[in-house]
Amino acid sequence: MSFEKIKLVVSDMDGTLLNSNNEVSQRFFKLFKQLQNKNIIFCAVSGRQYNSILDKLYPIKNDIYVIAENGAIAKNKNKLLLCNAIPIEKAMAIIPMLINIDNINIVLCTEETAYITSKDEKFIATFQKYYHSYKIVDNLIDIVSKTPILKIAIHHYNSTEKFVYPAIKYLEKEFLIKISGKNWLDISTEKANKGNALKLIQQKLKIHKNETLVFGDYLNDLEMFEAASLSFAMQNAHKELKKVANFTTKSNDDFGVEIILEKLLSEKK
Repeated sequence: MSFEKIKLVVSDMDGTLLNSNNEVSQRFFKLFKQLQNKNIIFCAVSGRQYNSILDKLYPIKNDIYVIAENGAIAKNKNKLLLCNAIPIEKAMAIIPMLINIDNINIVLCTEETAYITSKDEKFIATFQKYYHSYKIVDNLIDIVSKTPILKIAIHHYNSTEKFVYPAIKYLEKEFLIKISGKNWLDISTEKANKGNALKLIQQKLKIHKNETLVFGDYLNDLEMFEAASLSFAMQNAHKELKKVANFTTKSNDDFGVEIILEKLLSEKK
């Protein structure tokens, strides 16, 4: 394992850079300054809303690249680099079907705001961790008809992999479906994944996959791992992600990202 060629560090947020308290460590922010001094670029990648990512990385928000909504949108210093919205007719067609699935909450994700119909306080408390800008509306169809939808997020209190994915698996012919966490599943356009968004940033920066280091913990990170030659799955990662990762590192609560960044910095001249 050599870090000598690395020019771009890419990290997922939840379960990876964020600890179980949804915090980014001060240890990371200190390491980020050292990465800057060695001309290494940092990119934050998440299924989260763009504004939510910026909130977590506020001290460095103007110095990083951001891929949000699982690759549906990418920005640098608020400059839009990529935006993959779901075609209106497709979104309009599946919303009625999704509404009929038991025990789920639906989130319509747009560039600026997320829309929900749920008034369940427990769900809203969970939802607000990932979506800082949101509105509660009466009808999701009305939103879809007027506003480009980047992603449809579905929440289930027990397991989206077990209780939601089997019911909508057939939609994979027309959509990209990603299980992004134990309780979350995302529906987006086929091109909207973290890997494709990362490739666009690599092209913009003229950085090769051999010069890219990635960290992740869940199934929505798979394509991102394919876009980098050096990949680390967290100790707390999904077993399928660990299978494709080059290496594992310690958990998000044990500074797994920071430990590897320290090794990287110690090797870079």
